[in-house]
Amino acid sequence: MAWYTLRNTDEIDSPALLLYPERVKENIALLKSSIDNVTRLRPHVKTVKMPEVVRLMQEAGINKFKCATIAEAEMLGIVQAADVLLAYQPVGPKIARLAALVEQYPQTKYACLVDDITAATAISDHFAAKQQRLPVWLDLNLGQNRTGITPGAEALELYAQLSTLPGITLVGLHAYDGHLHDADLTLRTKRCNDAYAGVTKLAKSIAIKGLPVPLIVAGGSPTFPIHAQRPEIECSPGTFAFWDWGYAQGLPEQHYQPAVLVMARVISHPAPHLVCLDLGHKSVAAENQLPKRVHFINAAEAVPVSQSEEHLVIKVLDNAAYPIGTVLYGIPYHICPTVALYDSAHIISEQNLEGVWKITARNRSILI
Repeated sequence: MAWYTLRNTDEIDSPALLLYPERVKENIALLKSSIDNVTRLRPHVKTVKMPEVVRLMQEAGINKFKCATIAEAEMLGIVQAADVLLAYQPVGPKIARLAALVEQYPQTKYACLVDDITAATAISDHFAAKQQRLPVWLDLNLGQNRTGITPGAEALELYAQLSTLPGITLVGLHAYDGHLHDADLTLRTKRCNDAYAGVTKLAKSIAIKGLPVPLIVAGGSPTFPIHAQRPEIECSPGTFAFWDWGYAQGLPEQHYQPAVLVMARVISHPAPHLVCLDLGHKSVAAENQLPKRVHFINAAEAVPVSQSEEHLVIKVLDNAAYPIGTVLYGIPYHICPTVALYDSAHIISEQNLEGVWKITARNRSILI
C-alpha cells in the first residue's frame, strides 16, 4: 500500500484533512539539519495551528515561534512556548487581548511587531498603565508592500522614537520577504541578498546611534535556505511542517515531504471525461486561479476545471476509471489556508485512522 492509503476510509467522511505525524517529525528533523543551531529557528505556526504539532517541534528542541493571530498566540501560551512573536501590529481591541495573554500565560514571553509611532504609542500606553513593558520588533518592508517600514533614515528615526516609549522594549528588526519565491535558487538568492542589504545597513546605523544592537528575524520558507547561512539572525519558515504542492513545485531545492492531505470522494460523472468531487471552496484553499487547487496523488492525470462551494470538477481521460465513491488523496496547492478550513485533522498512522486533533487556532479566539 502507498504511504497515504487508508485501510479504514469508511470511518472518515469527506472532505477531510489527513495528517501523518511521522512525516511531520521527519520534516522537523530536516529543518533542524538545515541550520547550524536550533536556537536560531523561530517557526511560524500559521500553517500548523495545532498544539500537538507545536509539541512535536518543542520535543525537537525548538522553543521560539512566530504567529499571526491572537488565537495562535494563545495556543502557544497553552503549550507553554518559551518565546512568541506576534508577527502583526496589534491595533484596537487586539492590544488589550495581547495584554491579557501576557497576564494569563506568564511562562511565555510575548512580543509583537510595530511599524508606526501612533500604533506603538497606543501599545506603550496600555502596558505602561499596567506598569509593564512589552517587547516589540520593528517591522520592515523589503518590497512585499504589505506591512512594515522601508529600511532607511525614516526607519532609523522611528526606531529611535520607539526606544523612548515607556511601555515597550525594543528587541530588534523583523524582515519578511515573502514576495521572493523564484524557482531559480540563484536568482532568489540574489534578490534576497539585495533586499537584506538594507536590513544590515539599518542595524549598523542603530548601533552607531548608540542604541542596543538589534536582533534580527528574517524570511519565510522560500528564503530560509539563504537566511540560514547568516549566523547572526533567526529564521522563521512555516510551511515546512506540512509542505504543499505549490512549494514542492516552486522550491525544488527543498526536500520536505507532504504530511497533510485532503481526502475527497467522487460524487458524480456530469459529462464524459469529467468527474465531480466533494472538495469545494470550503475544503481547499481557492485563492489561486484554476487549476492551482490540489494535486491528486492517486489521480495524477486529473486537472481541476471548475469549483464551487461544495464541488470540484476535474477532467480525466476516462471517468469510468473513477467510479462513484472512489476516494482521492490530494496535496493542496496552498496548505496554510487549507488547514484553517477544517475543525480537526484525522491522524493517520500505518494506513489506519488513529484519532483526531482539533485545529485549535483556526478560529479568531480561543478563550481570550
